[in-house]
Amino acid sequence: MMKCRVFIVAVLIALSGCDIDFGDMSGGGYFLKGEAVPSLATKTLKDVGGDMAKLTSYRYPDPRMYQWSVDEALKQHKPIVLEFATPGHCTQCDKQLQLLKEMMNKYGDQVLFLHMDQYYNPEAYDAFQVRGEPWTFIVNAEGKVEMVYPGRMLYQEIDPVLELLTQGKKL
Repeated sequence: MMKCRVFIVAVLIALSGCDIDFGDMSGGGYFLKGEAVPSLATKTLKDVGGDMAKLTSYRYPDPRMYQWSVDEALKQHKPIVLEFATPGHCTQCDKQLQLLKEMMNKYGDQVLFLHMDQYYNPEAYDAFQVRGEPWTFIVNAEGKVEMVYPGRMLYQEIDPVLELLTQGKKL
């Protein structure tokens, strides 16, 4: 009986690690495909004097994710993966960021990867209407949403999308 209680408590703790609210899947609470992404100045490494601890709660941050603010990234006219995740309290967010580091290594400078942590860029969460984590926005080179994904994505879900966008194609 004690093992059963421990198991139930462990499951409840694991389920409470991230708050994913899918809400109204018709679009309320997030952007739909084809909508323009808001251009806003979010914090970058330069803004915080290179101090990663002022940008993310991630244990193993990659500086490449913090080089651009959203408005600067949009001006580059490249596909963008914009990740909303607070790995300091969300295990799925941590795993999502690990996946994106793999993707950055594959796509190099063809795709810009930006990470927004709710503790350090809350204005981005408000502008993008993000409620819950992780959320991934894939933006085309014209600055329009190609895909919004609530929850953790798998490699085989994101890779084909980025392959198309880096070839100048749409979904």
